[in-house]
Amino acid sequence: MVSERSVSRAAVRLNSSQPVVSAQLKRLRALTGDPLLVRSGRGLAPTDAALGLLEPAARLLRKAELLFSPAQRRVPFVPAASRLAVRIAASDYLDPHFLPGLVAHLKAAAPGLEVELHPLSAEFDYRRKLAAGEVDLVIGNWLQPPDELHLGRLTSDEVVCLVAADHPAARQPRDWTLDRYLQAEHVAPTALHAGAPGVIDEHLQARGLRRHIAVRTAHFSLIPAMVARTRLVLTTGRRFCERFCNGDLDLPVRARSPAGFVDLRIVNCPVDFPPMSYYQLWHDRTHAAPAWRWVREQVRDVARELAGGVRFTAAGQIA
Repeated sequence: MVSERSVSRAAVRLNSSQPVVSAQLKRLRALTGDPLLVRSGRGLAPTDAALGLLEPAARLLRKAELLFSPAQRRVPFVPAASRLAVRIAASDYLDPHFLPGLVAHLKAAAPGLEVELHPLSAEFDYRRKLAAGEVDLVIGNWLQPPDELHLGRLTSDEVVCLVAADHPAARQPRDWTLDRYLQAEHVAPTALHAGAPGVIDEHLQARGLRRHIAVRTAHFSLIPAMVARTRLVLTTGRRFCERFCNGDLDLPVRARSPAGFVDLRIVNCPVDFPPMSYYQLWHDRTHAAPAWRWVREQVRDVARELAGGVRFTAAGQIA
């Protein structure tokens, strides 16, 4: 309006209407305490106060254009220069190498990254924490992930049973029937929601079945050591079990055979479980941010490499 010195011409330039521009001029006069434009012959003339506002207003417009321009929104994320704080809540059900491999991978690509890992438990309200910005990413397995969150499928795995080498299911696999499975003593991880049955028992309940859970524990990575010395049965993904049976990970000495190997066996599960699916979940607040898109891509890549049998060294390199 100051440069045009006419409300009607200013309205045309702003692709607006004269009444709207007049109302805006009225608000500006109230904010500045100055008439800004005064009558001068047939037109309007700017006051000294209005002329003094021209350069500061132009600077603000240039900054706003830079801030909200499409080019600014497409500024690439540079991992090597980032000092981003990444807060991830994750279960250790996927693979005992997954979280160590993920941390090593992130730190190799972005040395300045700060990583916080939180365990998923019944007391950890991950949906509220994602919405509040207290965590940025949640990794785990669900039959039905929450609808209000974005999700990315990481991998899926066959459901099997892990037992001690001298367990009847290992010695006589043909006799490992549905009835014997349900009557056996099972060990299960603590559910992610208070009062929830957990993924395995949720599926069993949907079929009208119930197994005997003798032990529940929040320490999932310690369950194989419990299984090796008892008649307990662990029902989980094959990939998790194979790491222990193949000697990739150590168990306490008392859980080993005289030859020094872990005394565990994988047997087929007599229940027709669907594949165990693992996801990463995130809130809409980080959905479009380039930095968080990069983090999610790293999580996906590490999960896929582990699914393909890849292992990571302590330096984050593929072994």
